[in-house]
Amino acid sequence: MSAIITPDSPAAEVFHDAVAAVARLEELYTQATAFLCTHFAQAMRDGAPDCRVRAFYPQVEFETSSYAHVDTRLSFGHVSAPGRYRATITRPDLFRSYLTQQIGLLIENHGQPVTIGPSETAMPVHFAVAGDAAITVPQEGAAEFTLRDVFDVPDLSTTNDDIVNGTYSPADGIAPLAPFTAQRVDYSLARLAHYTATDPEHFQNHVLFTNYQFYVSEFEAYARAQLKDATSGYTAFVSTDNAEITDGDAPLPPSSKTPQMPTYHLKRADGSGITLVNIGVGPSNAKTATDHIAVLRPHAWIMVGHCAGLRNSQALGDFVLAHAYLREDKVLDDDLPVWVPVPALAEIQIALEQAVAKVTELEGYELKRLMRTGTVASLDNRNWELRDQSGPVQRLSQSRAVALDMESATIAANGFRFRVPYGTLLCVSDKPLHGELKLPGMASDFYKTQVVRHLMIGIHAMEQLRSMPLERIHSRKLRSFEETAFL
Repeated sequence: MSAIITPDSPAAEVFHDAVAAVARLEELYTQATAFLCTHFAQAMRDGAPDCRVRAFYPQVEFETSSYAHVDTRLSFGHVSAPGRYRATITRPDLFRSYLTQQIGLLIENHGQPVTIGPSETAMPVHFAVAGDAAITVPQEGAAEFTLRDVFDVPDLSTTNDDIVNGTYSPADGIAPLAPFTAQRVDYSLARLAHYTATDPEHFQNHVLFTNYQFYVSEFEAYARAQLKDATSGYTAFVSTDNAEITDGDAPLPPSSKTPQMPTYHLKRADGSGITLVNIGVGPSNAKTATDHIAVLRPHAWIMVGHCAGLRNSQALGDFVLAHAYLREDKVLDDDLPVWVPVPALAEIQIALEQAVAKVTELEGYELKRLMRTGTVASLDNRNWELRDQSGPVQRLSQSRAVALDMESATIAANGFRFRVPYGTLLCVSDKPLHGELKLPGMASDFYKTQVVRHLMIGIHAMEQLRSMPLERIHSRKLRSFEETAFL
């Protein structure tokens, strides 16, 4: 099979206007996906064609020959040196606001246009047909022809995190313009729908992670109250299976399945609402969730989970605001070595501390009765208490850790790696080193009294962060020497 058919796409064109540039990206993407869907459906009906069918992702390219410095306070929206920069784009409809903003900043800060056209990166048919519920791609061997002989399929050799990990080396000398390639984004969008049972379109810019189901019912109750308040700015609540309500009294149908990471969205029209993800227990889940949510470029994510208190002075129900992390979760060691510091971010820390003060009505020195700031250790062994105490406890003491869980360091480290502002506020649910184990009878009163306050603190912190300018939240602290222009 030597012939290849492709869509008759417009040639690359220069744009000085971001809105028009994104409109062309949408036109090219729609044309490519429609072309693949049509030919795939025809092949499944009539058999394999006598040619290869191929369509390409659209791309945005930028070139500058100037070393001119832009505003040194900016952490994104510009390139650091002369050269050519390029990014393949998928789902421009989903990322319309983001792309318009990022392309607009690039044009404004450098006074140079962008070029929009088809890329040389083939679009896998699996991703192209994902938006058409009437089309499904059969598994290898289930069709009457070999799928990859006719259509392009996902290529994991080019679907990686080299750009965000700082290991990408362009063979053609063209530097990346965005932190993720189109294939990497498509891969994560598909995974998100699978793990959370909600579509990526519903995710909001502020994400709360928890490791307990108890928070879900309280989040729904808060969401319903907000929908009843016409001045709240919230427009809808989405549960698993994409069940959506806009009336606070409307019923939600029972979920047809329990996803691995049940996810709920309290939406605002501009996407600045709050998403709650119950990641369950363990660093692997925490990494999986953040690996995929990162492609949506959220403005902040915060862990509001339960932890073991390590100090005798702590009481069940106390809060811990992480300002450092002891990383013994091990799941990110290959992507972000343990010698890389994961700093606390002032903007997130202040928002969380002020939210604790608001909810508890305590301030200053009195707040220390209920909240402790310190190092949080994250381990990969849920039953660490059963190990020889001389090893783990000595390391915990040397690190000055005040709390221990299995997810917080993973979420913070992936936030650092993906340039997503991060934070952690935990609630002490047990003190295993001091004889208070997490047992049903001991924990019941704690759960009833503290869950609401803890969740509300996370919500208030996110609402405070929403009011901040984007450049303050996405500060230079999260950017390396040579960064992509896109956030």
